[in-house]
Amino acid sequence: MGAQSNAAPVIIKRKKVVGGGGHHGGAWKVAYADFVTAMMAFFMLMWLLNATTEKQRKGLADYFSPSIPLSPVSGGGDGAFGGENVFSDDAVVLDGRGALKQHLTESRRARGATGVDQSGAEDASADEFSAVQNMLQGRSGESQVSDRLLKHIVTRVTDEGLIIELSATERVPLFDQHSDTPTQTMRDLSAVVAKAAASVSNHVAVSAHVQARPVVLVRSPVWDLSMGRATTTKTLLERTGLDPARIQRVTGHADRKLRDDNPMAARNNRVEITLLRSEATE
Repeated sequence: MGAQSNAAPVIIKRKKVVGGGGHHGGAWKVAYADFVTAMMAFFMLMWLLNATTEKQRKGLADYFSPSIPLSPVSGGGDGAFGGENVFSDDAVVLDGRGALKQHLTESRRARGATGVDQSGAEDASADEFSAVQNMLQGRSGESQVSDRLLKHIVTRVTDEGLIIELSATERVPLFDQHSDTPTQTMRDLSAVVAKAAASVSNHVAVSAHVQARPVVLVRSPVWDLSMGRATTTKTLLERTGLDPARIQRVTGHADRKLRDDNPMAARNNRVEITLLRSEATE
């Protein structure tokens, strides 16, 4: 039997020392990344609000928060035809690729994939506007516009609708000087426009513009004069066949929107008759 040792065992302890200048983890990196992502999303939102139209913004809003319970590209069914069948037309499936021809209403008209697309309606208006332009500019077989009147008519299509501009010339005015009494030329032009407008059903807006006065007056009459000429034009259109219910607004712009660089040019004496697009009146 060996001798028993009374020596105490040796215990070695290793202590890990962490310096006080070290980093405290990577949580700040995550917070910073979230901040940068949020800022990028914010600037993207600001850019989209500035670079898109009202219809496009409505489509984007419906994508993230649909205002309708079903997708516009499906009838809601989960079958092999995605909710469609051979009787889809009877089931009134508005999938953006067509619409019912019978009893068609605004609510049942196809709106495209986003549910707000009205390109089909705009194309139809464009064709109608083109036909009206051809009638007013003597390019149509139905046109009876004389060369005497053609020099006073200018048409252009804008986002608001088809603008029919009737302007005076140096030798042939549309109204008596400083008056809202129409000349025979203006009466003839009104009859031509009323006949052309009868081929469509759009609402109508009438606005009048006048040339600037050569001197500054205490009470400028240009506002009353432009409003009087706009009202006279409205009356002429109604007398020559335009339905009064189609008149949407009558406006006088005085000399605030000049057509010619010379404020006193006769061309600034003009009347604009606008055939409004359907969405412009909503």
